[in-house]
Amino acid sequence: MTASSLAQHNRSAQAGNRPSQNWRRQGTSALWLMLTPAILLMLLFNLIPTFGLVIAFMDFNPLKGFFGSRWVGLGHFELLFALPDLRELMRNTVTIAVGKIVLGQIVTLVFALLLNEVYERHTAFKRLVQTLTSFPHFLSWVVIGGIMMDVLASNGILNQVLRSIGVQRPPSWLGDPSVFPLTMILSDVWKGFGWGAIIFLAAMTNVNPENHEAAAIDGAGRFQRMWHVTIPGIAPIVVLQWVLSIGGILNAGFDQILFLYNPAVYSTGDVLDTYVYRVGIQSAQWSFGVAVGAIKSGISFVLVLLSWYLANRYSGWRPF
Repeated sequence: MTASSLAQHNRSAQAGNRPSQNWRRQGTSALWLMLTPAILLMLLFNLIPTFGLVIAFMDFNPLKGFFGSRWVGLGHFELLFALPDLRELMRNTVTIAVGKIVLGQIVTLVFALLLNEVYERHTAFKRLVQTLTSFPHFLSWVVIGGIMMDVLASNGILNQVLRSIGVQRPPSWLGDPSVFPLTMILSDVWKGFGWGAIIFLAAMTNVNPENHEAAAIDGAGRFQRMWHVTIPGIAPIVVLQWVLSIGGILNAGFDQILFLYNPAVYSTGDVLDTYVYRVGIQSAQWSFGVAVGAIKSGISFVLVLLSWYLANRYSGWRPF
């Protein structure tokens, strides 16, 4: 092929690609337009407020503002690390958060596996169960907390049932420091396992049905097919869910604990978020509260980056 014919061929090829390139540009513009509200909300509620971190480095007075308040540097951070309750706050936060993550993932996975094994002729029953178990996810902790305070009271329904089956001294679910973290973990798992199972159920629809048919021909029962076909088929999603949950180790559930805890269980129920609320908002120690929140945010940011690295390494998922 001569140089002139080759150049003519390249020009015709480029001309042929123009419609697809124009379509791609139009498609990209539509996507950016669709993302615009989410980007604006993120800027308004996530990015712009980060400039308020400067409060942690000053003795902030709302009447004097940013420019009139006295600058104290790292004074609040030094006070934070010298705080006797810091170790207890970290222990409570990690204990409750890790308990929610571990137990929540296990219960969610088991529930999704069992629900997936319901026969096709029982589709209506399967949908009903999934709807009922997902419904609590859409209720706020203000609503659920009010119900739980009645159910878990000393003379509530749960303790009455326990007494009726022979338990002489049922636990104080919301007043005993040794029981309160377990109450928070179990109630959070109950609220979210139905909604979380949707991800695993969606992943199970991508498992090749021919693998189940081949296993059935080889004599495998339903449990064996679940163990050797379904679980390996959704293993990347399971790993991804576990890895991405690392970023939430310091998120023990502010609204849940704030609504249900009381001074009697501060020793095991007070977490970083509730401590920031009590100190920064209720006690009007704005700068110290922001300093505590900044430390938590910094650690959470590092954990999120770690979760992204592990997700890419073990499941092939990349955020960007």
